[in-house]
Amino acid sequence: MQDKLFKDRLIVLTGGLGFVGSAILRYLNDLGYENIVVVDDFKQGEKWKNLVGKRYRDLVSRYELFDYLESRIQDVEAIIHMGANTSTSDLNHDDYYRTNYRYSVRLCELALNHGCIFAAASSAASYGRGREGFDDDVSKLDHLRPLNMYGYSKHMFDLWALREDLYGRILTFKFFNVYGPNEYHKGSMASMVLHMYNQINQISKVKLFRSTDPKIADGEQSRDFIYVKDVARMVVDSIVLQMTGLYNIGTGVSITWKTLADAVFRAMGKEAVIEYIDLPLPLQSQYQNYTQANMDKWHRAWEKLGKKPMQCVSLEEGVFDYVQNYLRVGSRL
Repeated sequence: MQDKLFKDRLIVLTGGLGFVGSAILRYLNDLGYENIVVVDDFKQGEKWKNLVGKRYRDLVSRYELFDYLESRIQDVEAIIHMGANTSTSDLNHDDYYRTNYRYSVRLCELALNHGCIFAAASSAASYGRGREGFDDDVSKLDHLRPLNMYGYSKHMFDLWALREDLYGRILTFKFFNVYGPNEYHKGSMASMVLHMYNQINQISKVKLFRSTDPKIADGEQSRDFIYVKDVARMVVDSIVLQMTGLYNIGTGVSITWKTLADAVFRAMGKEAVIEYIDLPLPLQSQYQNYTQANMDKWHRAWEKLGKKPMQCVSLEEGVFDYVQNYLRVGSRL
């Protein structure tokens, strides 16, 4: 099988100023790709800083993308769609519908109608409480019950792709808890690594939510945390290998909040001090006490291609790199 992408055709990257999108742009640059059309909403604060030092062909507003592509789609080889409304608490549900669902459907249809590779971000938020597990088998999509409109808007696209029988033609990813550089614009939606780092600098301790599940001790709620550098490599490498289907993007390991806090304290060279606070009532119906990506399908796909799946860095390594090489010195990926 011949690897793609080609360097003489365009790669359209939506959400390219954002957290994961800018990490993908950096990794594409590291591989020698500069034929990239970066697409985003430029109204958001200081996201533009994630572009500094990166190479790309053009910069396009997401509101102008379809007009831009009208005369250029024949030059596009791949559309990597990372752009979305990623807030889990936005009350403007119409924006989730328009941005995360309708826009994604339209872009996917455009790509397929012109023979372009289409790869897009879904989300582990679509798994809800995980009562059906965290298995990326598309035959189980109908059983998932997202807890918020963000997760449901991503789930809507997944279900549409299933109904249209597209998973043999497109590539989508359910991202688990991503952390790392370039998330600084995300405010309350930034990873807990960033929030913990700021808390330790400001009040010399980390505040964690008490457990609302009598079977889970305080601080023992757990998530699958994955470093953004690993996410970028997994996304781009799977496109280059021409993979198709729906895949979890996680480490396959669930780490407790206390373990994460301890790792941040160690990376900062400080003794751990943790305070437990009540989970706000509005969040209790949406809170995931546990996530862990089932990565079996991912590993089988790579083995079928005769490739060895990339190994993710450990939580300790990822947190240390983020704290020491980015947060401490105020730099970006």
